[in-house]
Amino acid sequence: MTSIETGTDDLLAHVDGNVGVITFNRPDRRNALSNAMYDGFHTALPALADDPNVNVVMITGAGGAFCAGGDVKAMNENNQNGSDDAEEQLGTDPESRAHGLAERQRWVSLAIHRFPTPVVAALPGAAAGAGMSIALACDLRLAAERAIVVPAFVNVGGSGDFGGSWFLTQLVGTAKAKELYFTSPRLSSQDALDLGIVNQVLPDEGFDTAALDWCRSLADRAPVALRYMKQNLNRAITCDLETALDAEATAMVRTMSTADHREAAAAFVEKRTPVFTGR
Repeated sequence: MTSIETGTDDLLAHVDGNVGVITFNRPDRRNALSNAMYDGFHTALPALADDPNVNVVMITGAGGAFCAGGDVKAMNENNQNGSDDAEEQLGTDPESRAHGLAERQRWVSLAIHRFPTPVVAALPGAAAGAGMSIALACDLRLAAERAIVVPAFVNVGGSGDFGGSWFLTQLVGTAKAKELYFTSPRLSSQDALDLGIVNQVLPDEGFDTAALDWCRSLADRAPVALRYMKQNLNRAITCDLETALDAEATAMVRTMSTADHREAAAAFVEKRTPVFTGR
């Protein structure tokens, strides 16, 4: 296991075999977001993208929660004493603060969406507000039985950030996304599964190990193919059919020219499990 320097203890990262693991690490605040976490993502994601051994990234949380979103306790403290860390970091005027938040969103949600390999959110517990948004930015989501998903923004008088409105609309459609944002229900893991917000629900006991094993199994698949698949599927959200067909043709020719394709074909004929090398 190789540690990745993030510059903060609020966000940890390491590589376990072919899986990069990023962990929200403020369990005393249910992994609520901090300024240091944003910087940590800005450091960790490029480092993992540059590691040729990383075929899948898993994002999870320490202490039984995924991420509670914004630190509401800190917000209240700032409101009471008249100070605001965000103002100190981003500037006091609305335009500067909006620019700073947009930049941080790009460091996290956009970077996850554009990450070259699959990114899986593993939810051991609550994913709320911006924590939900970051989970939605991932390609797939695994949830423990006890996990809950809560939009939460309306509960604190906010409109939402980190791409949740965009990602949720892609998953459940406009009308359902509006309902969830406007009413902010506490979705159980089964509710989230039924809506297509999470892909699989795993038992609470041993969830961390089971989620990592699931990601390892995904990382064992043909990595070049996975990369092109992610590109194709991301592109399909916004492009027309002709563009999608042309891009698929290019990607298919490239992947079928790899050593991994030749290995997969030989393994199929020989009735064995293929061993992929990413070439």
